[in-house]
Order: sequence, then structure tokens, then C-alpha cells
Amino acid sequence: MKIKIGNELLVEHVRVRIRMDYRGEARSGRFFFGGKSNEQMAETMREQQVALLRNVPLQGILIEDVDLSLDIYVVSEGDGKRVHEVAYAPIILTLRIENLDDLLPLLIKSEFRKIEFLSPENITLHRLDMERLLYRISQSFQQEIKFLEQKYTR
Repeated sequence: MKIKIGNELLVEHVRVRIRMDYRGEARSGRFFFGGKSNEQMAETMREQQVALLRNVPLQGILIEDVDLSLDIYVVSEGDGKRVHEVAYAPIILTLRIENLDDLLPLLIKSEFRKIEFLSPENITLHRLDMERLLYRISQSFQQEIKFLEQKYTR
């Protein structure tokens, strides 16, 4: 990413903090034992996703820190007829990225909740960078729509 400070043009990585909340719903066990609560399922999902993030490299993204200190929370969700409780296990990722479009795989996930830019203070995008970013956004959404269509038409 190119950053303009006064008349000087520097190349610097962008640092962001992203919050992802992983969902967990209770599973009933077989017979009388072996079931997991909402909180246990959310914690399991969070641990699996953190292991994936740490072990599978993402192009253009360097993970600086993974914060698991936030507590698991439970909310009531319903479709109008029936209400059930769902637990969410949040994590906060501190990332260093080369380009804004490298963030798209994380931003289009349903677990994404919030983003905060840590540095630089100002970003100026060239016309070609903006075109590339918008093109990648379009491609990411089209891939996600195809994936969801395949998932729900089976």
C-alpha cells in the first residue's frame, strides 16, 4: 500500500483489527450422555477456526495477534415460530496486510463483525487500486452466492 505523507510517498503495510464471532448451537448426545452445550460448541468452533488461521497461510495477510480473551455470550434467536438460544465465541485478530483486497476472504464470512484500522491514519487509493478492489469485491460475492446456491440446492 502506498501512503502519502506530505510530499513523500512511502510503501507501508496496513494494520487492522478484526472481530469474528463464531456460532455454536447445542447438540444432543446419543442416548443420555455426550451432548454439548451452546457454550461448549461455540468454544470448539472458535478453537478450530483459530487453529486454521494459525496453520493455513492467507495470501497477503500476516497475523500479528489472536486475542481469545473475550467471553462467550448467548443470545436468543428465532424465526418467528420458535425461539432458541445460540452462543457466540468472539476472537479479535490483529493483521498486517499488503493490499485492502487481501482482506476480502475474511470480510465476506458470516462470522465477521467489526473492523478497525490501526495504521496508517490516512489512505489514498489510486484509480486502478480502487477498480481492482471493487472487482475483487464483486468476484468474492459471486463466489459466495454460488457456494450458497450449491449448498442449499442439494
